[in-house]
Amino acid sequence: MSYQYPATHEHVLFQADPNAVTTLRSIRDRIYHVSSTHVDRRVRVQTLDGNIYEGTIVHVDRGHVYLKVSPPSGQRAFFGPSEAAILTLVLFELLVIVLLA
Repeated sequence: MSYQYPATHEHVLFQADPNAVTTLRSIRDRIYHVSSTHVDRRVRVQTLDGNIYEGTIVHVDRGHVYLKVSPPSGQRAFFGPSEAAILTLVLFELLVIVLLA
């Protein structure tokens, strides 16, 4: 069921350039492929904001990489039965993924 919004005058605040959308999808798909082929591997990840995390990729979906880090760091983590934390990182915010030995 969909909700019908009352008729209003809409003012677009932001609309992505179609070329940028194509580029972002391509980047997201590449990062998804790289991440999904390295599940259960230790990596170092750098985000657009300059944050750097080291851990093991435990899951990847079309929008996120789930990274198990130990010891827990930051407030973005969900804690489970172990001392490790799972960070949820957005694919298109990732700049660098380095495979660790």
